[in-house]
Formats: sequence, structure tokens, C-alpha cells
Amino acid sequence: QVQLVESGGGSVQAGGSLRLSCAASGRTFSNYAMGWFHQAPGKEREFVAAISRSGYSTYYADSAKGRFTISRDNAKITVYLQMNSLKPEDTAVYYCAADTSASWNSTPIRGPDYDYWGQGTQVTVSS
Repeated sequence: QVQLVESGGGSVQAGGSLRLSCAASGRTFSNYAMGWFHQAPGKEREFVAAISRSGYSTYYADSAKGRFTISRDNAKITVYLQMNSLKPEDTAVYYCAADTSASWNSTPIRGPDYDYWGQGTQVTVSS
């Protein structure tokens, strides 16, 4: 069983920044590929970013490229999402997720690839 707890959400103005954190339970965190997804009201959950078990591979949705950075600290069993140049369309609940069966350098982008999910943290960007 893996528990994931997100934090760092909030309200910012367009152009601002936020850093989301996702703390995981368990001593095998380094065995998990990690991802961030978001879901806006009335919309389906969408992929944002993923980082491999190794930490060397990352992958971003087109909407996140150049603005967001995913990283992980295995010693702190935490994954981060640094979000810069935020836009109103980034407003959503952000979820982190763990893929416990990913290969060393894979960066899963599909929701069903992930086994465990956090409860989400709200990000609101005003214009």
C-alpha cells in the first residue's frame, strides 16, 4: 500500500508560481515512476508530467512544457511540480500518482498506468 499526500496548492495571479509537493509512504519510493495529473471542473483528468524511477527521464504535456518542472527527492520520498508562468487555464485539482510497476526509465502518461493516487490539491489562477 502506498499513500500519497499532496500539498502546496493555492491561489495565485496569472504569471505567478507555485511548487506542489507529493509525499509518499513506504521505503520503496525509488521503485515508483511518479506522475502529476490535473482535473478542471467539468473536464476529464489530464496528464501533466511524469518522472521515471531513475529520475533521469521526464515527460511533459504540451501545455506544461517550458513552464513546469517535475523532480523527485528519493531521500525525502517526495516528488515536486514547480509551476511557473501560471495561466488561468491551469486552474484545476492537481493529483500525484505512483506507478509501482514501471521500468527504470519509463515515464507513464496514461492514468490507468498508475496504481496509487493522492487526494489532490487545488490550484487556482486568477487573471
